[in-house]
Amino acid sequence: MCAEGRNPAEMTAGELANGAPRCADADAEQVVRTMRNHRIRSVPVLENQRMVGMISEADLARHLSDEQIARFVTGVYATT
Repeated sequence: MCAEGRNPAEMTAGELANGAPRCADADAEQVVRTMRNHRIRSVPVLENQRMVGMISEADLARHLSDEQIARFVTGVYATT
């Protein structure tokens, strides 16, 4: 939208968002799968339908095995 000549300082987050929101529960494999399948780099984590945190690709790098990180990177960054 910004590329359409509009001033970003005058836009709302809702106007900039596109697509359906994605979230995950605290299961690491589900987080990786959600981020990989939707090619997103961070995801809110829900517990009992309440947001309890955010997981980013940096969090994945610190807490997952090399194999899990490789699958994530391939899915999110691979060009098709």
